[in-house]
Amino acid sequence: MGALIVSVQTTMDSVMDQLEGWFEEQGDVEHHGVEELRAADAVLLGRKTYEELAELWPKGSGPYADLINPMPKYVASRTLNEPLAWNAKLLGRDTVEEVAAVKAKHPGSLISYGCGELASVLARHGLVDEVRFWLHPVVWGDGERPFRPGRLPIRLRLVTAAPYPAGVVRLSYQPLV
Repeated sequence: MGALIVSVQTTMDSVMDQLEGWFEEQGDVEHHGVEELRAADAVLLGRKTYEELAELWPKGSGPYADLINPMPKYVASRTLNEPLAWNAKLLGRDTVEEVAAVKAKHPGSLISYGCGELASVLARHGLVDEVRFWLHPVVWGDGERPFRPGRLPIRLRLVTAAPYPAGVVRLSYQPLV
């Protein structure tokens, strides 16, 4: 059974959306993001993240695009319909059951980008094995925060902390069920 890893880029004040303006791929950090994806068998996405990434990466080039474009993707959505572009498959209505089946199917890790409604539901059902916060050295102010209000608390145990020369720190946590 594969491990489900939620990976999210965030500012010091936990803003994870509005990447334009504060998020810059920074050498060593970018390399480790590629390594994170290289270790994955598939990608799991919520609708919003899928739509954003499917618009960006199929046109992209380089090591990250070379990895993510052919990789199988599973999308949780109540509004999208098949067929999906970008080598993606729509999950059924019972997201928890479907994700458990996807985890059982893939022996390697599943990487899930973003940390909104999908991550909240999966963490509360014990399906998230690790949450990686890529903490960028900027305070942004307004914006969407990880997980969803009203679906908390989700307790986490620190597994590793890795600082990078650009000032980014990757904090890896294990959810406590």
